[in-house]
Amino acid sequence: MSIFTKRNPITGANDSVLVMSSLGGDRNAFCEIVTRYQNLLCSLAYSAVGDLKHSEDIAQEVFVEAWKKLDTLIDPEKLKSWLCGILRFKVSHYRRKEQKQPLKDAQELDEKDLNEFSHEKMEDVAIRQQEQSLLWKALDNMDDIYREPLILFYREQNSVEHVALELDLTEDTVKQRLSRGRKMLQKSMVKFVEETLVKSKPGLGFTAGVLTAITSITPPAKAAALGAGAVKTGSLFKFVTVLTSLAAFSGVISTFFGLKANLAQSRTQRERHQAIKIVALFMFFAVVFVAGMLTLKIIALSDNGNVGIYAVAAQLLVVAYVASNLILVAGMFKSMRKLRSQERLFHPEAFLSQVDQKDSKQREYKSQLSLFGIPLFHFQFGRPEVADKPAFGWISGGNQAYGLLFAWGGIAVAPISVGIVSIGVISVGAVGFGLIGIGVVGIGVIGFGASVIAYKAYASFSALGWESTFSNGFSIAKDAAIGPIAQAAQVNNEQAYEISNLAGLGQYHLWILATIALVVIIPAIWHSHKVRQRMK
Repeated sequence: MSIFTKRNPITGANDSVLVMSSLGGDRNAFCEIVTRYQNLLCSLAYSAVGDLKHSEDIAQEVFVEAWKKLDTLIDPEKLKSWLCGILRFKVSHYRRKEQKQPLKDAQELDEKDLNEFSHEKMEDVAIRQQEQSLLWKALDNMDDIYREPLILFYREQNSVEHVALELDLTEDTVKQRLSRGRKMLQKSMVKFVEETLVKSKPGLGFTAGVLTAITSITPPAKAAALGAGAVKTGSLFKFVTVLTSLAAFSGVISTFFGLKANLAQSRTQRERHQAIKIVALFMFFAVVFVAGMLTLKIIALSDNGNVGIYAVAAQLLVVAYVASNLILVAGMFKSMRKLRSQERLFHPEAFLSQVDQKDSKQREYKSQLSLFGIPLFHFQFGRPEVADKPAFGWISGGNQAYGLLFAWGGIAVAPISVGIVSIGVISVGAVGFGLIGIGVVGIGVIGFGASVIAYKAYASFSALGWESTFSNGFSIAKDAAIGPIAQAAQVNNEQAYEISNLAGLGQYHLWILATIALVVIIPAIWHSHKVRQRMK
């Protein structure tokens, strides 16, 4: 196989992930469920009714019924036993129906049979039907506990381990039942049974049949737990990814305009190089962080035995990213002030313009209107100098900004704050601390981001929470966790959905997305424009 062959991300996912993706309307995920369990259900149905055609019909009905009622599955981890429960009901219904038929063994010549005859020779059809009749006569006298493992064994490439896994038995028990089952068969029939069962295994046509049957059926919806909005927009996992992607995209736009502002503030070649270097460092740490989280997620999904180690590594990476941003921000202002002081000393000719004087009014705007002695607006536009104080007002902006309502800057502190490091009631930033923290790393009571540490955490890579977490990667909480790699008291089930309050999240997510875009992008564009206008 070529090394460039793309691997289907659904293939190999655990049952919980497939169930949640299917609940979001992903039919490919449900087809993976069909592929995974079709042989088990067809084999159990055949063992129960003794007819290959009817056993496959029953198994297909089970999958269609499962698609319709998937939102009633309380624990996605028990998908297999839930499907088997539906199968038992369908088999029971089939037997009752058969008992009421006046001619139990009569066969109907339906449209499907006519199509089969048109594509096959009459002799081949007769031989196949005779083989199936002989096969069932050989198996009919066995008890179910011997017949079921025998059928599965030959349909599963003679794998005792797989049969044990499918029937939730030990390998020793399977070996014992297979041995007794073979003894029950007449010696002359053993080879015939083996070969016929191998040929009777359901294939791609079975899966295609189920897909065709569910195409026109509306995806299941957990009205209370998932919310209609989430189901309509697809997989729930995609929502948090989109949320974070927009926040990251907004951050890229903000960084671009921040660079333009820094270049407009610079007066020497060294200052311009420093501005580019600072932006490059922030971007570098962000790329390393995202790449590291993606790598840990991929490894964890393929190495289930060491998930705990990778989860700890992911949280250490989050801490490292937060620390790097705090250190970079503190170092950024210190180095910018230091370089400006040196450049004024060694290159005074670069600072002869009136706008570059330390007391120039063009370097900031402070409104004459004030409330309780605090200006309504205070914005700084110049490069930070040694003696500069942070911008402070009801609404403020600058390299360091403190606001009683809103603040935007490298470091921003306000009820609503936006910055590289932001602190507030609602905070948005590379690192956001707040009651609602949003960012590459969001920290707060409720958090959104690539990685989140919060009481209720919603993330795309890693969510660490107290009450509940929802993540497309690592999801760790005390009470409820939803995600491919989840650890909590309630994991990927209805209780977890309810505790996470995904219905409310799905209802308001569009407003959250729009708000992030507005509060991040608009101040960045406005500030960059004013800096270039005043400091050119």
